[in-house]
Amino acid sequence: MARLLTTPIKDPASGAVTQAEAAAMIRAAFNLFRLWNVSDPQARVLLGQPSSSTFYRWKRGEIGAVPSDTIWRLGDLMGIHKALRHLFTEPERGYAWVKRPNAAFGGQSALDRMLAGAPSDLAAIRNYLDAERGGW
Repeated sequence: MARLLTTPIKDPASGAVTQAEAAAMIRAAFNLFRLWNVSDPQARVLLGQPSSSTFYRWKRGEIGAVPSDTIWRLGDLMGIHKALRHLFTEPERGYAWVKRPNAAFGGQSALDRMLAGAPSDLAAIRNYLDAERGGW
């Protein structure tokens, strides 16, 4: 079972994430899922498989404590979105890219890779996009 955060995550590379920031990231992720045309079952996988009741509370905007695993996943999702916005001048192309087959992922789409379910799958897509746009 995931540990619920009552204090910020401390990470030297990214700073602290408060619960209010995590809630804002969840709201942003639901907007991103809509733009990517991601189904609710797929969104649950991307968020780390929260229970159905928790997922639908979050979707309604009723966001309480957010598990640390979900916060890390949200960070990668926001990083993927940011990288796509830098790579594509037309946002719609970036949103569509997520579902297009890609040789870099063995012919699978980035979404297919992310849906494998492990946090490292999200990180792999983020790292790939950061490398494509020149990293930092």
